Amino acid sequence: MLLPGFLLTALLNYAPMGGLYMAFSYYRIGRPLFGAEFAGLTFFRDVIRDSSIMLSVLRYTLAMNLLSIFVGLVTALLFAIMLNEVTNRRIRKLIQTVSFMPFFLSWVIVYSILQVFLQGGTGLVNVFLIERGIIDEGIMFLSDPRFSWGLVVFSNLWKMLGYNAVIFLSSIAGIDLGLYEAANIDGADRLQRIKYITLPALIPTLLILLILNIGWVFSSNFDQFYLFTNALNRPTMEVFDMFIFRFGLRQLNFSYATAVGILRSVAGFILLIIVNQLSKKLEGSSVV
Repeated sequence: MLLPGFLLTALLNYAPMGGLYMAFSYYRIGRPLFGAEFAGLTFFRDVIRDSSIMLSVLRYTLAMNLLSIFVGLVTALLFAIMLNEVTNRRIRKLIQTVSFMPFFLSWVIVYSILQVFLQGGTGLVNVFLIERGIIDEGIMFLSDPRFSWGLVVFSNLWKMLGYNAVIFLSSIAGIDLGLYEAANIDGADRLQRIKYITLPALIPTLLILLILNIGWVFSSNFDQFYLFTNALNRPTMEVFDMFIFRFGLRQLNFSYATAVGILRSVAGFILLIIVNQLSKKLEGSSVV
């Protein structure tokens, strides 16, 4: 029964790794992969020479992804605590369902919804602001570079809030109710119960989610950035995935793009190990 799973994993995950050879060869499309001339570390040296470009790409990738992770996890934790305090079960289920629904939407639909609200001149937000005299003309939220990072962080937060909150809620459900009863007897109010019981119990879950997300900090949602990037905000949206796409598929420089991808994966792996070791020191446990 396990054999189909092993075969699919080998076929879909490990077999494509043969394409990493492109980073070490002068590969051209239409030619046999392993028949290309061996290039050694030539393309890796080219990546290092382009240090100024790489630092810019690294900066935008880390800034947007780390902001999305921090804001998303902290907001989800607070949202789960507040949702857990709602006594009416029907209202709580309704809020949980509504917040979880965006997780199932594709980035195409998410971007279409944002267009309805944020489109310059015709978006609902701009119409609202113009009618009340707050602004004179529509703001180009979707194309203005000043709003790029905020747009990415907000869209990630809206899409993942319900999913992350469910994980925190499952951790809250595992807290011993006897602790809350003892706190009530000692005269602790609601905020004190949250501070001294709920929050400490959620820290291990927060660390696990942090480690799992940090492993992908150098990888962005390609669908999201492809849709949100345009001619005006492109300089501030140049993350690793878009950089690799531009060189690999648009300029057909597969070898250079593969070298960048390998270095990105190595950096992500090192960062994951560092965060995992910090987790061991802080909590005495890790996930890898």
